[in-house]
Amino acid sequence: MLLKFLAFGLLWRLVGNPFLALLILLVILYLLDRRFIGLTPNIFKPFQLSRRASRLRNDLHANPHNTSAKLELARILLERKKYREALPYLEQTLTIMEDSADVHYEIGLCYLKLGDLSKGERLMLEAVELNPRVKFGEAYLRLGEALAPREPERAASFIEQFRDLHSSSVEAYYRLGQLYKQMGRTEDAKRAYREALDIYRGLPRYSRRQQRRWALLARFQ
Repeated sequence: MLLKFLAFGLLWRLVGNPFLALLILLVILYLLDRRFIGLTPNIFKPFQLSRRASRLRNDLHANPHNTSAKLELARILLERKKYREALPYLEQTLTIMEDSADVHYEIGLCYLKLGDLSKGERLMLEAVELNPRVKFGEAYLRLGEALAPREPERAASFIEQFRDLHSSSVEAYYRLGQLYKQMGRTEDAKRAYREALDIYRGLPRYSRRQQRRWALLARFQ
């Protein structure tokens, strides 16, 4: 914090304007975070996704039966958390790609996010049946996340399955800690948080950036 104040003071002295100095400092901090830490989002990505979605909609207007365009558009909408808008494109895609574990997973994710837990769970489990490692086990993680407020014990079971597939996932151990805490299993929660931090310390540098958020959350528990 002291370093930031010193940097702000130096910039203010250089540019002669406190507001401009603050703006420059924020830009520098953002660029450093994007390069080395990764906690802040990419502020340009929403615009890139929006442009690509617009092009895909134009493609579908010209050719409504373009399944690959529907699927790509649906995935962009998922990334933008527009689950209700993505759902019809995914369901249309499923009629062509009936055996796609990924599409089952993505439809299930939409239903989970929209609050239809039973339908979402059914589709997620169908995805796992088609491919036990679909999305690298993400189905178990998302089921645990969705069920946590209502059924913490079942949620913990799903996240434990994800952890077994990804023993190096800091997020899995952090989420387990949260669920154990919710269930009153204090010692199990503390152990899960410690394991999250231990795993993070042992990760290679390129993986740490992706997992840093969960390590920081675990550290402050």
